[in-house]
Amino acid sequence: MNMVEAINNALHNEMKSDDKVLIIGEDVGKDGGVFRVTDGLIQEFGEDRVIDSPLAESGIIGFAIGLALYGFKPIAEIQFMGFLWSCLDQLSSHASRIRNRTWGRYTVPLVVRAPYGGGVRALEHHAESFESILAHIPGLKVVIPSNPYDAKGLLISSIRDPDPVVFLEPKRIYRGFKEEVPEEAYIEEIGKAKVLVEGDDLTLVGWGSMIPKILKARELMLEKGIKAEVIDIRSISPYDYHTVHKSVEKTGRIVVVQEAPRTLGFASEIISRINDNEMLNLKAPAFRVTGFDVPFPYYKMEEWAMPDLDRIIKASRQVLKW
Repeated sequence: MNMVEAINNALHNEMKSDDKVLIIGEDVGKDGGVFRVTDGLIQEFGEDRVIDSPLAESGIIGFAIGLALYGFKPIAEIQFMGFLWSCLDQLSSHASRIRNRTWGRYTVPLVVRAPYGGGVRALEHHAESFESILAHIPGLKVVIPSNPYDAKGLLISSIRDPDPVVFLEPKRIYRGFKEEVPEEAYIEEIGKAKVLVEGDDLTLVGWGSMIPKILKARELMLEKGIKAEVIDIRSISPYDYHTVHKSVEKTGRIVVVQEAPRTLGFASEIISRINDNEMLNLKAPAFRVTGFDVPFPYYKMEEWAMPDLDRIIKASRQVLKW
């Protein structure tokens, strides 16, 4: 399956096994979603469980929070991450606080799905990456898969989680590649990073659509005898710093790659924790390869704005030369 098919399969699995699971969003029903991720679900589960909403993102999230409080498991689709801004009040003021506000008596089993990131020649507000802002909201989980297998397992875990989860889908790799994905349901643990390739020379860390680029950069560096360890953190809240720190203890060098703008991105948080806890194990300063502090550009310039192989390899060589 590709990532679109894997996510659709996860939604189908959970809707079939639990009639409390439902989907709400703009065009998720008859049109199957803007990227066809929910294609075919309304035909099987009906309009009461696959709900085409008005064009009102804050309304979608507010309605979904109410459903979650009354025992349902809503999956709210926001067509693009750039449209999440109007939802932040509901997510921060209510969804993320209900457990704390009620001393654990109530939870909000809500999943907010949103395609995010650039690389598909989309319009303004359609290519944002502000995941670090979401991670700054206590009580909100933020999950970002990088491949079809993880996308299915992490989405099923998110749907079954008693707390609100923002599930960000890197649309650049929606149909970028296929891999083996079981038809039956399975889970991948939220908050657990994955070491994709082991190595001794340096640690490369990323998430989402940056992972295929990191793996390609690692492959090119391997031709020069450089063995990098690659870690996909998969969720930035909760963040599995143990796996990253264990790798840095071994390699002594780290490069973090993020698509989001540089200032206050999650790469900064990873490096800060490395400096707090692994300073004596570092053989070189930690490096970042990031987007730029500019609005995401149109068409011709979007590849320039995103981290590429040259920038990842250059940063890795700088770390190794230190």
